[in-house]
Amino acid sequence: MSTKARHSDAPGGPPASPPDEEELARGLCASDEAAFAAVYRRWGSLVHTLASRSLGDPHEAEDVTQQVFIGAWRGRAGYRPERGPLGGWLVGITRRKIVDALAARTRRLALVESVAYDADGHRHDAGVDEVLDRVLLVDALSRLPRGQREVLCMAFYEDLTQAQIAERTGTPLGTVKSHTRRGLHRLREGIEQGRADERAAVREEKPHPVAHPS
Repeated sequence: MSTKARHSDAPGGPPASPPDEEELARGLCASDEAAFAAVYRRWGSLVHTLASRSLGDPHEAEDVTQQVFIGAWRGRAGYRPERGPLGGWLVGITRRKIVDALAARTRRLALVESVAYDADGHRHDAGVDEVLDRVLLVDALSRLPRGQREVLCMAFYEDLTQAQIAERTGTPLGTVKSHTRRGLHRLREGIEQGRADERAAVREEKPHPVAHPS
């Protein structure tokens, strides 16, 4: 019986029991959307909890949870009940998505860290406001030539490697590396200029001492 129609045989009788794991697995493999919804209701909280504990970020945990169930639906034909229960399969997908999320975080931090160094390899003052840096980074990205901007945006926001960017865009890998190097250099210059402008604005806002007549 499809999970779309699990009703009590007798009118007014007790409600039918929820589908068991094997039935949900059969429904998922058969592309039964109602079964998939039931799978989400049953394991969604567990997946989110695992992601939250590993990532420590509620927004990333929500993204991972969504990716897990999208991946489960798209990859439903690859599920093999003889290899383990459905819940274990979902946990396995969750662990892989968590690893992907941590790797993506590392790449984002590496990109931001590379921008935080000037051309001579010296790190900027750690006291600079991080929020300001992010605003300056977005502004500097928007000012880059199209090729450099697209490459860095794919690396920063889509967490793609240079090889993946080359494959997606059909651009030679050497060109992608060149765009990345030149784009990062321009970003450093743009952020440095933004910081200098911000410091100048702060100095202008400070009240000047009033000279008292002698």
